[in-house]
Amino acid sequence: MARTPSSSSQDTGLVARSRAGDNAEPLSITEISQALKRTVEERFGYVRLRGELSGVKRAASGHMYCALKDDKAVLDGVMWRGNAERLAFVPEDGIEVIATGKLTTYPGRSKYQIVIDSLEIAGEGALLALLEKTRARLEAEGLFARERQRRLPFLPRTIGVVTSPTGSVIRDILHRLADRFPSHVIVWPVLVQGQGAAEQVAGAIRGFSELGEGGAVRRPDVVIVARGGGSIEDLWSFNEEIVVRAIAECTIPVISAVGHETDTTLSDYAADRRAPTPTAAAEMAVPVRADLQATLADFSARQRRAVHRPVELGRERLEARTRRMPRIEVLLQPQAQRLDDLADRLRRGLIDRAAHGRQELAGVKSRLAPRLLTNALSVRKEALAGARLTPRLIERPIASAQDRLNALARLASQLHPKKPLERGYAIVRSNSGDVVTASIDAARHSALNLEFADGRIDVGVGEAPPPPVARPPVTKPTPVKKRRTAAPNPRQDDLFGRE
Repeated sequence: MARTPSSSSQDTGLVARSRAGDNAEPLSITEISQALKRTVEERFGYVRLRGELSGVKRAASGHMYCALKDDKAVLDGVMWRGNAERLAFVPEDGIEVIATGKLTTYPGRSKYQIVIDSLEIAGEGALLALLEKTRARLEAEGLFARERQRRLPFLPRTIGVVTSPTGSVIRDILHRLADRFPSHVIVWPVLVQGQGAAEQVAGAIRGFSELGEGGAVRRPDVVIVARGGGSIEDLWSFNEEIVVRAIAECTIPVISAVGHETDTTLSDYAADRRAPTPTAAAEMAVPVRADLQATLADFSARQRRAVHRPVELGRERLEARTRRMPRIEVLLQPQAQRLDDLADRLRRGLIDRAAHGRQELAGVKSRLAPRLLTNALSVRKEALAGARLTPRLIERPIASAQDRLNALARLASQLHPKKPLERGYAIVRSNSGDVVTASIDAARHSALNLEFADGRIDVGVGEAPPPPVARPPVTKPTPVKKRRTAAPNPRQDDLFGRE
């Protein structure tokens, strides 16, 4: 059974429906969170809150998260890394501070919080605010620019110190300088706190800066402005604008050594170098003489080694190469031995040759006698006298040569290339004149030329041979008859004219 909706049931129905005359659409969670965020930030864009720090922690990103509380309420706070790194103190739980920033909301947790821009200790808030204001103004003028900072001299001959002459600071500086590198020190005594201290410190810095070269008082190469530790009120003289401007305008490099390591003054920003303590300022001003002496000795030794090292290396290389080179007697030993061997062989050869010559001479000597030569000469004369020159002596060699010539002629006629043609052979040639020696080569030609003893004919391959042609009679070569020589004259005149 259907129910009739009533006025009350329309607000709590199962399905949301727009009411008559209502033109407001429902907001999303993000939209209402953004609206709240804008409202809070516009209403509380810049606030200063005083409270006690609680739950301070540093995230890995460098941001600082904390809570500010009093006896009735707690407010979360966050300080981004850039501002957290510039804090002048270390935030801890229980410290009462004054936080400056803006309120905002964090929709992810439905919480509101303060984004802290600066954090000051509540007891000295006004003093710190004045200090920060002065620092910002001087920094805007460029007095704290890093490019204005100058390098300290490596070995100053004269050091000027602006400090109290009765405190422990000057004793610490002098003691440290004596230990490291004794130097000439000029102390300009001043008040370091209280009424008129800032004017005296500024006047001392300007006094050192105005000293000329070659005057009665030597001009310092570096100036140390020093004071021991204390509260911010004790160190306030070094935050005064007059002191900061004197340091920035000084023509001599300045080392600021005011307070302990955690103390920071505006003089530290204006100086060329900040020292955490007065003793550290003395260490910055001069090097250690023993270290310099050791360094110089080391440089001198290195210079000597650098000069002598090439000579030593050259000597070592020369000695190594000399050791690898053979000695002269070793080089000449084979030639000397060969010379001795040849000299011995020459001596023995000359002796043997002389002995052999003597033996040959002795053998020939027995055969060399005038009688032998006379007998031989007589025999040769008789033979010459009995000799007769006949034509046969000349014709016999001629006939022998003629026989050899005839034999060669017969052999040449038998070996003539056309001699086989007389026995029925033929020479087969192609149209180009090349000799055909195989049937497979003959089949490649359409016509051949046959040469016989009595002529040539052309034939086609595979055709009937032409009719025979009468052959002329073959004439045989006439043999060469031997020339008959006349019978030798039984008597021939003597060549010497004798009958």
